Amino acid sequence: MPGWLEDAVFYEIYPQTFYDANGDGIGDFEGIIEKLGFIKDLGCNALWLNPCFDSPFKDAGYDVRDYKKTAPRYGGNDDLKRLFAEAHRRGIRVLLDLVPGHTSEEHEWFIQSKKAEPNEYWNRFIWTDHCFRRGEGMSFIGGESERAAAYAANFFKCQPALNFGFLKPAESWQLGTDHPDSIATREAIKDVMRFWLDAGADGFRVDMAGSLVKNDDEKQSGTAALWRNIRGMLDREYPEAAMAAEWSRPEVALPAGFHMDFLLNNPGSGYKTLIRDYELSPKNEVTGTDNSFFKKDARGDIMRFLEDYLPRYKSTKDDGYIALISGNHDTVRLRRTLSPDEMALVFALLFTFPGTPFLYYGDEIGMRYLNLPTKEGGYFRTGARTPMQWSKGKNLGFSTADPDKLYLPVDAAPDAPTVEEQEWDGKSLLNTVKALLRLRHNESDLQAKPNLEIIYAEKGRLPLVYRRGGLVLAVNPSLKAVQVPVRLNGTFVYAIGAGSLEKGLCALGPQSFGVWRV
Repeated sequence: MPGWLEDAVFYEIYPQTFYDANGDGIGDFEGIIEKLGFIKDLGCNALWLNPCFDSPFKDAGYDVRDYKKTAPRYGGNDDLKRLFAEAHRRGIRVLLDLVPGHTSEEHEWFIQSKKAEPNEYWNRFIWTDHCFRRGEGMSFIGGESERAAAYAANFFKCQPALNFGFLKPAESWQLGTDHPDSIATREAIKDVMRFWLDAGADGFRVDMAGSLVKNDDEKQSGTAALWRNIRGMLDREYPEAAMAAEWSRPEVALPAGFHMDFLLNNPGSGYKTLIRDYELSPKNEVTGTDNSFFKKDARGDIMRFLEDYLPRYKSTKDDGYIALISGNHDTVRLRRTLSPDEMALVFALLFTFPGTPFLYYGDEIGMRYLNLPTKEGGYFRTGARTPMQWSKGKNLGFSTADPDKLYLPVDAAPDAPTVEEQEWDGKSLLNTVKALLRLRHNESDLQAKPNLEIIYAEKGRLPLVYRRGGLVLAVNPSLKAVQVPVRLNGTFVYAIGAGSLEKGLCALGPQSFGVWRV
């Protein structure tokens, strides 16, 4: 386990819309470099950059055309290397977004794979053995190649699935995981990883990490074995490199060799009940009541989260870290239904639970979700990818380009939140985030280590009270004051709102959070 993860707080950047340094309407590496001071001051000491490799951008860069070349819209390879160096100079680590499950249909590997005559790359992707044959459990595309076969798509049609083999081959065209061509695909991904680690990257967030081996079993043992092999390479050659999985099955991903796994906003997930417990209509409108735990009038039930989270935490705490996120590029923003006051309490929990927290750019100022037409395959996700709001004035400080040249429009509301305004407001959401992250960095008991103890949590009741080492913490998202017996006394460390821990009682005012040393 890389030691630096113990105190890591990640900041996710969507490069297209973070900061445009050259005035062409789209974010770039230089823009990120110019804002590293802000990120450091915020309290984040690690970055996750969404894909920045060469791509036709039919899926916002998750359709990679060349794994070893950066997208010109952001700058060249040397610019990314300079970003690594400048981040390291400030004590900030950088994860790149690795997309191992598929490439772009314009990748040279796939161009060669489509040819009629067999070649080195014929089995780099999953193909059936006939132009009109389709396999089960995947989408197959035919009619677009010299080769008389159909290829499997891993996500969109433009993303042919790389071939790591089938755990249980059932057709003649399905290779086993031990086939030399399946192994060659795995080794090609290792080669990509080595290339960027040698260039200065500190690891990878891995897209669709559980999607690699096909016909896998319920425990995804084939895919898990593949990642353990890759982790072995990292442990030998790059022991300080970190891997975070987009798997949302920490009980599988962490024993498989990942250092971190995200809990995502999947239907039925405990994480979803905390902050996005509502449904979206086909027109992307919130339907029904928001029953999220942190919604002030929702009578939140923390057990819906804990009954999902705690078994996963307990079974994996010796294997790696569960990563709680404020949001990401695939998820509608917190501000969709939560107010800044409600968001402050979300951050209080997020930054004081075990594991490695991830903060999505703009959430620290409460950026709104905008209902926008799709851009580069974003669909409903597009509204969570709008430009960072730095200051009042042209394009909210994101770019000097004409507004019609921007990658996406900025929030046009007169009260659109900005960094500049909130930096000067001591009670702002931005400054609350800074205070919470200072607390986390200053108190080793609040970092990634698995030292969580639930002191009070009851179905349909408040507050939640938990312990991290020598600290007791409590949160009450409701509009009513609450108190519970806890048989503990403590001295004040930090609070949002009002609360006390004395005479064996934990008392919290409405919408409050407290930390006490015991």
